[in-house]
Amino acid sequence: MSFGSRLCDEALRAKGELIAAARGDTVSKLDRTPWQTAELVQRMQASDTTRGTLESLHSTIEELCCQYSHRDAMELRQEAQGWLQHVAGLLRRPVGLRAHSELLVAGGWLALLAGCVEYDLGMRTAAESTRTAAMQLGLEAGHPEIAGWGHEMTAWFALTQGRFRHAVEAAQKGQAVAQTSSVHVQLIAQEAKAKARLGESGLHSLLESGKEMLERLPYPGRPDNHFKVDPAKWDYYAMDVHRIAGDDEQATQYARTVIRDNITPDGVELSPMRVSECRITLGIVAGRRGDLEQAVELGRSGLEGDRQSKLHLQMVGGELDQELRRRYPGEGLVAEFEETLRGL
Repeated sequence: MSFGSRLCDEALRAKGELIAAARGDTVSKLDRTPWQTAELVQRMQASDTTRGTLESLHSTIEELCCQYSHRDAMELRQEAQGWLQHVAGLLRRPVGLRAHSELLVAGGWLALLAGCVEYDLGMRTAAESTRTAAMQLGLEAGHPEIAGWGHEMTAWFALTQGRFRHAVEAAQKGQAVAQTSSVHVQLIAQEAKAKARLGESGLHSLLESGKEMLERLPYPGRPDNHFKVDPAKWDYYAMDVHRIAGDDEQATQYARTVIRDNITPDGVELSPMRVSECRITLGIVAGRRGDLEQAVELGRSGLEGDRQSKLHLQMVGGELDQELRRRYPGEGLVAEFEETLRGL
């Protein structure tokens, strides 16, 4: 017999006993076996979804989130969707309140991951739909971090589509609900990236506030988890802001540090997408310093690779293209880079 059937039978039996008590028929019996509120709560918290099942599920989801940076995007999306279906199946079973909440959280993280990968693949409509679902799951579970990541995705989408004011608004809205967590740090970074592209001031103070918050947070157990921010990831965000603000020395320093931290001694790129943007950043700096050939070479290498966030690459690659066209009008190498960029 399932938990739901047992709870239903017990509730009906208790109701009968309470009716009998009202009639004065079985007062002594009820006194010997009272229907305690605490016992009812314990039964409501019972679940056919065991603690081991939930722990295994959370472990699997974290591993998938750690594969985001390098795994084939379509494969990762399919696996995330498969686990979402599994979570939906578990939620259709009789589960206790705690297990129900944990399953909503699990579904929220999976939806966030799937939405990010969909956006990387250029599936803008699907990504927005999945993001909305993740936000709803986070709100229903009372999980401010998942809800914050929902706002962060909105800011990211807007940033890469050139809607910088909207990106700032989404980032600030997310900070209001995210509390003190990794996503709050990332929302500050997205706000700074958007404001840099709007030409606004106060970027240094904004970056300092994000860095200080990050320093107060415990170092993540799995810094390769896409939904965790560590100092190395913060350097990557700071690089973008400094590049847009024209601070070439700082941008170069951050870019080289990020590349060094994300390539193993035998040449394996741990985070290909970060490395790609760092190369484009170095290309922009090279172009500003008068080295067109190196700028184009670095830009092309930044647009290569199997694991890409296409819309994000189009944005930063487009910024390099604008820089080159402004500084080197009519040059053949610039036209060749434009052709490579269109190939995305």
